[in-house]
Amino acid sequence: MSRVVGPDEVDARAKLTQLTQEHRDLDQAIDAMTQSGNTDLMTMARLKKRKLQLKDEITEINNDLLPDIIA
Repeated sequence: MSRVVGPDEVDARAKLTQLTQEHRDLDQAIDAMTQSGNTDLMTMARLKKRKLQLKDEITEINNDLLPDIIA
């Protein structure tokens, strides 16, 4: 993938911030469900799946923003 520059980089960083916050929120929701003893497995599975999707998106954006390092 090519390096993101200019206005696209600003948009990518904003999106990264949004996705990171959503990832944290899901992490807290999962923890709260676990601690409360809520065993709704379907909801828990959906939250965890979304969290993994967010992690993949965050990784992709980070890879676009960080230049390749040639050793």
